[in-house]
Amino acid sequence: METLLMVIESILGLAIIITILLQPSKSDGLSGLIQGRSETFFSKNKGRTREAMLARITIISMVLFAVNTILLNLIK
Repeated sequence: METLLMVIESILGLAIIITILLQPSKSDGLSGLIQGRSETFFSKNKGRTREAMLARITIISMVLFAVNTILLNLIK
């Protein structure tokens, strides 16, 4: 049982790292103002949907990681 929980802990840890690294940065700096980017409605919503999905996956992974950590401590 302990080995299974340790494997799950490792997988959840990697999932958290990957989803955090895949999320785009929130600051464009002045480059967006200088270049005058013009995004369409579709491209803006597509980005938000992907960002929202990554944020949800990150939060769910973090909660499962915390619960799994507590279970590991209760077993030992």
